Amino acid sequence: MSKNYILGVFDDEATLVDAFEKIKAKGVLPVEVYTPYPVHEILEGMGNKTRITHAAFFYGLFAAIGILGFLTYAAVIDWPLRYGGKPFNAFPSFIVVTIVATILSITLLTLFTFSARAKVFPGKKPEIFHPGATDDKFVMVLDKESLGQNAETVQAIIKEHGVVE
Repeated sequence: MSKNYILGVFDDEATLVDAFEKIKAKGVLPVEVYTPYPVHEILEGMGNKTRITHAAFFYGLFAAIGILGFLTYAAVIDWPLRYGGKPFNAFPSFIVVTIVATILSITLLTLFTFSARAKVFPGKKPEIFHPGATDDKFVMVLDKESLGQNAETVQAIIKEHGVVE
């Protein structure tokens, strides 16, 4: 499925932010904006909020409960070892293992969640809009079909803000 895009390639952050704000004021939101470093005005203007931190919290909560449950079952219920006056449930000995295994679980599950949401997998062909995107150019990608009658206005706004290409 090939789409028609309007690309605005800028040399500096200020002109990109100005063009982005004027385009957004017209009621048009770019498909994506590629920058060499995070531009907070663009990040806030795009309105894409991530919930991956919430997922990581729940992964950690359930991993810690599961790991503590497994350790308790293995060391206390299934195979209790009685030697040297050790209590049945030696909880302090579980803490370090629980912390390390929880961190590992959070890291791996969050990585898999991010990869699934971003549709990143081995062998996927990347969609490169401009060879200088994220190197030294600021690239704004707009979907031509969704612009409708605003296409000429958006192109004029991009051109008046010193688009390079």
